Amino acid sequence: MIRVLLVDDQPLIRSGFRALLDLEDDIEVVAEAAEGEEGLALLKEHLPDVALIDIQMPVMDGIEATRLIAADPALLGVHVVMLTNYGMDEYIFEALRAGAAGFLVKDIVPEDLLHAVRVAARGDALLAPSITRKLIHRYVTQPLPPTGAALTMLTSREREAVALVAQGLSNDQIADRMVISPMTAKTHINRAMTKLHTRDRAQLVVRAYESGLVAPHSH
Repeated sequence: MIRVLLVDDQPLIRSGFRALLDLEDDIEVVAEAAEGEEGLALLKEHLPDVALIDIQMPVMDGIEATRLIAADPALLGVHVVMLTNYGMDEYIFEALRAGAAGFLVKDIVPEDLLHAVRVAARGDALLAPSITRKLIHRYVTQPLPPTGAALTMLTSREREAVALVAQGLSNDQIADRMVISPMTAKTHINRAMTKLHTRDRAQLVVRAYESGLVAPHSH
């Protein structure tokens, strides 16, 4: 059972999402909150698998809440998906660095919402193609100087796997490209995440560009 917490200051959004999620046999909404501080308290109480958190809220916004979640070892198993009214939000990079596993726009169709919750619960990154394109575009137009540190920490196969993650490929697709098993692909990615101190694939992509591990024009 995938346990979900909803944090949004709009009651209509919360009730709509809850109605959709509660219809599924494998998903349960364990609690709702109207702002970040309340959401944090409920997270610690319920320890859900997925927290759907609005970016802009009173008292404590979604980015600060996500930063505190990422810093709390007790909440390591919580995967944060940010909710936004816009297809691309100026806060996206800050939110990903804070520890968000991905983004959803609030006008998402029901099927995509359900898929998103299941993907996030597995620990996979959840970035809409439009957001991934914006992420790549930022580093094409404003590349950060490479630190070189990431290059020395990773094996050649781990670097190859990270480069493919940055292209948005799934574990199965990475396995096909590298001619290895999906389990081995996952192992390479998990080891890279550990070495680069990233919580999930979304942060791994950001780190890959920031460090110069993946060149903006490589795909």
